[in-house]
Amino acid sequence: MNARKKLCELFFIEFKCLIDVDIIQNWALVHCNLKKKEVVIVLRGIQTQNLLYRMKAYYRLHHRLLLKLKGKLIRKKQVVKVDLPDFSKLSEEDMTQEEIRSKMKEKGIQPVRPWMERPIYISATGGVFEPYVPPEGDGKISPITTSGAKQKFEFLEKKSKSMMAVRKIRSFDEDFETRDFVVAAHDIYVKAHELLANKDEDKLHEYVTERVFPEMMHNVKDKTIRWKFIQSLEPARVVHARCTDIISKENVFAQLTVRFHTQQMLAVYDRFGRLMQGSEMVAKDVLEYVVFEKHLANQYGLWKIHDKIIPDWLPPPTPSLRTLCMPTG
Repeated sequence: MNARKKLCELFFIEFKCLIDVDIIQNWALVHCNLKKKEVVIVLRGIQTQNLLYRMKAYYRLHHRLLLKLKGKLIRKKQVVKVDLPDFSKLSEEDMTQEEIRSKMKEKGIQPVRPWMERPIYISATGGVFEPYVPPEGDGKISPITTSGAKQKFEFLEKKSKSMMAVRKIRSFDEDFETRDFVVAAHDIYVKAHELLANKDEDKLHEYVTERVFPEMMHNVKDKTIRWKFIQSLEPARVVHARCTDIISKENVFAQLTVRFHTQQMLAVYDRFGRLMQGSEMVAKDVLEYVVFEKHLANQYGLWKIHDKIIPDWLPPPTPSLRTLCMPTG
């Protein structure tokens, strides 16, 4: 009896199907020789088994749906939505300013500010415009001689342009006078050389322009300078004046060339303390043409040393004594 019941259960569980109850009863009565009560007990067990199977199948299906939905959400986050342009609408070139403003406001974009150039500050020019050409033999030829008188005549011929430049300077600075400027230029000249000997870079910027500053500092690198101003052999005077504008007509720069004939003491030592040039005991006569520049358009502009003019006829300087290493072996 128990074996037949077990056989009936296995048959229906194997095929996992629900068949009509009458068919099951007839099949069980005929093939398994079971009674009707026994068949009902077997059927209840089979229905319970089938219900469990269906619940498991539903759970597996539900689990697959959850995984699929979760995957959709993850893939959705990986996609970036791009707003494609609407080519049917008008371009910004065909729109008025008010339409552009309303369109940007609708999209939440702040209006673009009008493009403007950054201001450029030019504190100094890049060189000497119309440089002064010193006459040959200046400082050695007496003005009484023929050569000296000729130099004076040529100087008077070139003086007209210089007078026009001085007039231009007075249009910016009403109190400008060449005789007062020469005194200030002498003080700037002496102070700049003292600061150069002391290698005071911060204060040196107040007396020289940005163009000549790197040249001056390069020449004193790894050197010790001893410099002293002794006296002026001749009064300093303005020999050349020029004005020019850069970029705009209002941005005017002025350059004045001052002739200095002085007596100075100079000694240059290398990094080992050995004398390279000059002497601290011997004074020498020095003739120099120093160019001073001022930014006239700048209300707080100052006269500064801009360059030195070296004549072509000047003899070459004495070469410096250099310290070299002795060759080994």
